[in-house]
Amino acid sequence: MSDADQKKATITISSNGETWGEVTVRFYPDVAPNHVNNFCKLAQEKFYDGTTFHRVIPGFMIQGGDPNSKSSDRSTHGMGGPGYRLNAEFNEKLHKRGVVSMARAQDPNSAGSQFFICVADASFLDGQYTAFGEVESGMEVVDRVVGAKRDANDNPLDRIEMQVTIR
Repeated sequence: MSDADQKKATITISSNGETWGEVTVRFYPDVAPNHVNNFCKLAQEKFYDGTTFHRVIPGFMIQGGDPNSKSSDRSTHGMGGPGYRLNAEFNEKLHKRGVVSMARAQDPNSAGSQFFICVADASFLDGQYTAFGEVESGMEVVDRVVGAKRDANDNPLDRIEMQVTIR
């Protein structure tokens, strides 16, 4: 996929049949080409469609992209991926409000499909997680998601699903 083809994604967010709105993400292919390509490939394969934002922490971020979140078994949410791992592409992009970055386990080279959107500046993540894009429009939707009622594991009580389209 060429850089021209991977400039933006639209994430449509809904809950209980109600569309909450759209978030447009502009990518950073110059500093995280493998992560951008991976996100675009998964989106084109409809991998993200029907997954949820399974972790929302006010003052920090919203996280989604786990295929396990398609299941009603909430105990597995946050543990899934595409079946492979990406090597980190740490870069100079700051984890400020609106930045989109890849979630990972302890191993820096363990990102797969899960990603998060910062709702506040999180400089402690700089250089430790791969920032691969930023919200161009729709932060009000992200702010609505992060404010959802959640359980003790920060998983929203209502399913907050996404569909991702690459433009």
